[in-house]
Amino acid sequence: MAELARTASLTGYLAVMQSLGVDPRPLLREVGFSADLLADPDQYISTRALRQLLERSAEVTGCATLGLRMAEKRAISDLGVSSLVLAHEPTLGYVLKALGESLGRINSNLVLQVTEFDQEVELRQAFSLDGPKSTRQASDLGIGVLARLCSGILGHGWAPLSVCFAHEAPPPSERAIYDCLFRCTPYFDCEYNSLTLKKRDLDMPNLRADQALARHARELIEAASAPDQRTTGREVEQMILLSLSSGRATIQHCAASIGLSVRNLQRMLDVEGTSFSKLLQDVRVRSATQHLANPRVRITHVAQMLGYGSTGAFTRWHTQTFGLSPQQWRARHVAKPGGPKDAPNDGGAADGDTPLRGRRSPR
Repeated sequence: MAELARTASLTGYLAVMQSLGVDPRPLLREVGFSADLLADPDQYISTRALRQLLERSAEVTGCATLGLRMAEKRAISDLGVSSLVLAHEPTLGYVLKALGESLGRINSNLVLQVTEFDQEVELRQAFSLDGPKSTRQASDLGIGVLARLCSGILGHGWAPLSVCFAHEAPPPSERAIYDCLFRCTPYFDCEYNSLTLKKRDLDMPNLRADQALARHARELIEAASAPDQRTTGREVEQMILLSLSSGRATIQHCAASIGLSVRNLQRMLDVEGTSFSKLLQDVRVRSATQHLANPRVRITHVAQMLGYGSTGAFTRWHTQTFGLSPQQWRARHVAKPGGPKDAPNDGGAADGDTPLRGRRSPR
């Protein structure tokens, strides 16, 4: 399945590189892009090349916060035609729901996961990408854009409760942008990237809302969408990714979620030359690789995120699929993060472990 993103994903890139005193053109050519390509925000580019460009640019400039600096320059309008819907939804909750539905048109590998707790809501943007390659800058960019979207809807006085990053803390000289962009406590060395809001924020009204305009914009977008951007396989992949950790990644649940019977869903996937079991396996393989590549994530939590009821069941699947146990795969592919790899928790967590959250400590 194609891995594509709108060229608008690089909005702010040229300006940030210029502010850092580095000519971006050689780096663009290195991944097959050009400065002229960036002039059309609605062209589609390879997400692999985009990810490589951001990581190489951060490396060359020595700027660990390149993705966040790009996010700082974003506006709702940079989300393309989808912004016509987002700008007019009645509440932040509806905006996030519409964003989740439209992400495939923005970046085919990006899925928004919204998890509600008692008084809080956790927003997490998950990438469906092959391989354990670093996505620090792309992930930071996604979290930063998400924060900008929320503040754009609720006003500049709004701030999240916390923001979590899977990577280590940046140098003190680069911490100022976190205060400017998020205006809340950042946590580092977490299990994944996330943004946490007050649950009541979801019901906060969007002062610019116009439901008639939002409905009209949605109809225009659906009419203009290219068929290859609305494949059943892509919808099912996204549903699987959203449902894995809850254990609901079944063909019955996915069919019901997209308004089809199981039989009709099977037929439509057959026409596209795939099947539900293949899509489920593909998503699990990609997700396992990504999560295990982060040494901060316990293997027992990787098992949970892939929908396995026990670490043993996950280990058996992983060994059968990769020819290595999760511990062996991690030892072979992942460098130690300045200490013993995953410590004794690597083989599985005790029954009393805290629920999986972005932050390392309970709230």
